[in-house]
Order: sequence, then C-alpha cells, then structure tokens
Amino acid sequence: MERLPGFRDFYPEPLPHPDVWSADARQYIFDCWRRTAKRYGFREYDGPPLEPLELYTTKSGDEIVGQIYNFVDKGERAVSLRPEMTPTLARMIGTHERNYKKPIKWFAIPQLFRYERPGKGRLREHFQLNADIIGETDPAADAEIVALLIDSLRALKLTADDFVIRLSSRQAWQQFFAQRCSDQAKACDFYQIIDKLEREEESVSRAKLEQLGFSLDELKAFIAAGQPTPELDLVLKNLAARGLGDFVRIDYNVIRGLAYYTGIVFEAFDKKGEFRAIAGGGRYDNLVKLMSGGKVDLPALGFGMGDVVLLELLKARALLPKFTSDLDVFCLIEDEGLRAETLKLATQLRDAGCAVDYCLTPQKPDKQFKRALELAPLVTAKIERGGDGSIAVRMKNLRTRVERTCTGGEAVQEILAAVTRELPNPA
Repeated sequence: MERLPGFRDFYPEPLPHPDVWSADARQYIFDCWRRTAKRYGFREYDGPPLEPLELYTTKSGDEIVGQIYNFVDKGERAVSLRPEMTPTLARMIGTHERNYKKPIKWFAIPQLFRYERPGKGRLREHFQLNADIIGETDPAADAEIVALLIDSLRALKLTADDFVIRLSSRQAWQQFFAQRCSDQAKACDFYQIIDKLEREEESVSRAKLEQLGFSLDELKAFIAAGQPTPELDLVLKNLAARGLGDFVRIDYNVIRGLAYYTGIVFEAFDKKGEFRAIAGGGRYDNLVKLMSGGKVDLPALGFGMGDVVLLELLKARALLPKFTSDLDVFCLIEDEGLRAETLKLATQLRDAGCAVDYCLTPQKPDKQFKRALELAPLVTAKIERGGDGSIAVRMKNLRTRVERTCTGGEAVQEILAAVTRELPNPA
C-alpha cells in the first residue's frame, strides 16, 4: 500500500533508500530549533491540528478553502487540518493574553497541511518552526526575531556564505502606493504583483502594473535604491551590534503577499539561489484584533521556517551529521544462566540514563557481537561467573578496544564513567 502523494515516511538511519526521509535528521533539526529558541527566552506552545474552518477564512478569505484539507465532521462542523500556525496562536492569545506578561515570546514546531501540487521544496505536509513576539511595537522586537532566525540557521552550521535574510517593509511599499494611487481597492492586487516579480515574466508584471496605473521602471528604481525606512535602519544597527550584520540586507523585492503584514517583512534565502525561500515572516499588528473579534488588540510579529527546504539545503551543503543508534551499552549474554543478572544490570544502567540493548533471545556469541557492531555502542558489557561463584563484568570500549574487568558491585559506576568519557561535548 502506497503512502499518499505529498506526504512522507521518516525512517531511522541507515536509510533503506537515499530518496526517503530521515527521522534522525528531522529530530536533529527539531533539537537545534528548540535549543536556540529557548536560549532566546522563548516558551514552547502547541495547538490542535484540527481547527474550525472559519479560523482560516477569517484571516485569509474564502479563497484559502481550495488550498487546504477541509471537511464537515460528524458533529456537522466545518473543520480544517491546520495549514499554518499563526491563526491558532492568535486565537490562543486572544483567549488568555491576560494571564501572560508582555511581551509574549512563544515558539512551536507544528506539522502543517496544504492541499497543493507537490514539487521541489513543497509537499502537502511539513514541519515548521514558528516563533512569535506578541505585545511589543518597538523595532527592537523585529531585530530580536530576525536574530533568532539567523541563529536558528547558524545552529545547523550554516554561515553567512550559505544564506541571507532579505529585509523589507510593507510601510515603505504602502507609502510608494499611496503617493501614486488613491484607490485602496487596488492595493492588494498591487502587493501580489510585487510578491511575484522575481517569479513572473517581466512582460507579465509590466502589463499587470500598467493596468493598475504603475510603471515597472519606476518600481525597479525604487527597489534598486533600497533606502531603508527608519524602522529598518534601527533593525540593521541592532543586528550589527550583535555581530550579525553580514547575514542581512535590504531588498524591497520582498513584500510577503499575505494581506495581514503591516510593517517590517523578511525572507531567508540560500545564497546560491538553488532553493525556494528557507523562511519568511514579518510584523502583523492587526491579526490578534481580527481573530478576537476586536476584543484584544496586540501588536505581533514572527516567522515560519519549514523543514523541507531546510533539509534539502543541509544535504546539498553536506552539513548533516552522521547519525548512529546513540546506543551507550550492549550487553552480551554468553551464559544463559546469567541472563537474569544481565537483565538486572541493563535495568540499572537504563535507570542511570544509559541507552542499553541486548539480544532478546539466546544467540551465539559471534552473532551477538556482530549485532553489537551494527548498533555501534560505546561499550559492551558481559557478565561472567568466576570459579568461586563470584560475579564480574567484562567491559570493552569499542572506540579504544581496551578491556577491563570489575566486580558486579562496581559495574554500573564503572560503565557510566566509561560512557561519560566517550560522549561528545554538546554543540
């Protein structure tokens, strides 16, 4: 039976085929995301993968219905698998914001679903780091969220040679539009054209702009000038003070087509231009008010970074580590009369925090050792009985090939000490 198009199976490594997805690589990314967000003082939240359809049509209009998985459930409710996390966040903030001091700094790693044509860097499901700051209008918050994005990528060993954050401003574009057109009904169409400038043929963009009364040449001149707004200038100086200035540049090609963005916007791209955008986000000061029916009015900003493009980028740059079973100890049982003692030792080691495995059924010694080599533990441990009936444990460090024997009472501490010495320092 085949999996559905646009969805993924995740296998532990070593992978059965190079085209399948690695559960270990996914967890590696999640761990880097989580550690970095927590270093920035962000708290983790989550919400349901199934939400009322109205949550998304309120934010994005009825046109989103054709892009998402939605249906009527057994309670006659119109519902949808979540295509994005921000509406859920806005709903949660609108419900309980009084219980949290501002600014609120939250992150999540949800699985998201969209019914669209699968392609390079785009599937019908993906996991995504969402990080948001709610309740702060100062550009320092924008700088903080951009810095978090940069450091989330740096934690994965990507450098300023690999990616760039392109900063822009919806306010700058709004001023550009207002100076040339008084018909706000055309604004959404105008922003959509700008959003597609780099993906559409120039003749198509020119024709669309002329229908709205704009000149493509004038628009190109505005983009090329790249004059930062006061807010963008503050963000640039803030990031430069952190030593992160090399990771960002002003680029008014970025506008973010979503209508709810209100201020600074940004996208992360690989510098070789081989992939889709790695991440994107910006300020959306009106969304919480919209989603709460006007009951709560809080400024907000954030970004989303999906795992699909990111995994492709890390593989292309050979930045994924070699994944192993992370096994600490493999217990060998050559004497079945000592299986009970071995199970006791394995339990004691597991209670102490070690990852331990052994053969569940009787196996020849050579087969057990072959299994140990396949799992690549740090240490093997074998219980032996002396001629006087005493119990001893023979340990072998598979990295150094050094063996030593200790008494049964010393075994747990000796093995723990050996494992600790061999563990790599955390990144």
